[in-house]
Amino acid sequence: MKEGSTRFLDGSLETIQWFVFLLASAVALPIVIGSIFELNFNEVAGLMQRTFFVVGIASFLQGVFGHRLPIMEGPAGLWISIFAVMAYSGSQSGDSYMETLQVLQGTMIWTGIFLFLFGVFRLSHRVLFVFTPLVTGAFLFLLTVQLSGTFLQGMLGIQQSTEAVDGKQALVAFVTLALVIGLSVMGKGWLKSFAVLIGIGLGWVLYAITFNGNANETGGTAAFSLPEIFAWGPPQLTWGTLPLGFITAVILLSNLVASIIAVSHTVYGKPQYTYDQVNKGSSFLGINHGITAIFSAVANVSLASSSGFMQLTGQKRKRPFLYASLLLVLFSFFPPVVAFISGIPAPVANAALLATFVQLMGLGLSNMTSETLDERRLTILGLSFLLGIGLMFLPPEAFSGVPAILQNLLSNGLLVGTVLVIVLDRLWKESNTSS
Repeated sequence: MKEGSTRFLDGSLETIQWFVFLLASAVALPIVIGSIFELNFNEVAGLMQRTFFVVGIASFLQGVFGHRLPIMEGPAGLWISIFAVMAYSGSQSGDSYMETLQVLQGTMIWTGIFLFLFGVFRLSHRVLFVFTPLVTGAFLFLLTVQLSGTFLQGMLGIQQSTEAVDGKQALVAFVTLALVIGLSVMGKGWLKSFAVLIGIGLGWVLYAITFNGNANETGGTAAFSLPEIFAWGPPQLTWGTLPLGFITAVILLSNLVASIIAVSHTVYGKPQYTYDQVNKGSSFLGINHGITAIFSAVANVSLASSSGFMQLTGQKRKRPFLYASLLLVLFSFFPPVVAFISGIPAPVANAALLATFVQLMGLGLSNMTSETLDERRLTILGLSFLLGIGLMFLPPEAFSGVPAILQNLLSNGLLVGTVLVIVLDRLWKESNTSS
């Protein structure tokens, strides 16, 4: 009886910690989109509700019917950069922000169609040969580099309205980061297993004390409401975004494979997956893109950071993950609850996420160095990183003089860097360097 109670308690705490991780991974990016597209408080609150709903549904569908691994489906860093670039190019063309968001809904549908077809016609696994350890490692590295800037801005309290560092917020953020990493490395038992949950909880308390309990103003909200369909209006399926949808789908396949490899390595001790798993994962990634477009949110992808979370906490069971996904869906129906849980301070949430990305960065480096870094591989990585990371530092208006389709592609450092690694790895054969 006592053993059963202990197992139930552990399972409940694991579910809560997965829930907090899902929440922390989903809460920041809607706020970023809100600032980019100048959404008002009610529009951001609605986007937050729809994001929680879609993240929960997408994660559950993948965990049960898709790749069947405990991998969170969350707002994609790649899509965030696409949203930002198209916001600028749309305004340059004279489109309103809502018109641009409708085009983005259409672009997500195009991408979803390609991903679904890749999976249904069993094409996804046929490109697995492209995703060598060099490619998957480079993708994970570029992904962490791209998102580290977003996380660090959130930790330092830097906003678009004021670019100055907020010292108090930064202090709380770095204390949270130290707590999560310290407990995960030096903690034992529960302290290690629930490092993320403890770190966020203590960070939230410290934030409340530091800022005298200040909280977000939530205003009057209904006690219960369903997420709104097509909140941004009907999607616009334009032919001009079709190539972007296809290229994004291919890059997201590399994201899917990298996530499956990362999590299966954490769960089983070695990369372990089947062709059927990849194809089903691709199909449901496509379905999830369609669901996201219907509910006007940022498209979700399989987050490789789930592996970092699992390494930090030692939690590898799928059932608590599925329960947490359904719990997030349930909570999304109650706006006051959404307002409360989305009140996790941005510096605390970003610090916890950055801690999980430490493990992800290590996994990327481990993948790249699993094979000898000879002159060929070092040249491929060096060129791809220099160009890919360099593009991340350029403002969106840098490519204002080129056609819109090229603008959307060239201004995305993660996309360009990953494509370069894939192309160079394919064209520059190893036999050419053998002596």
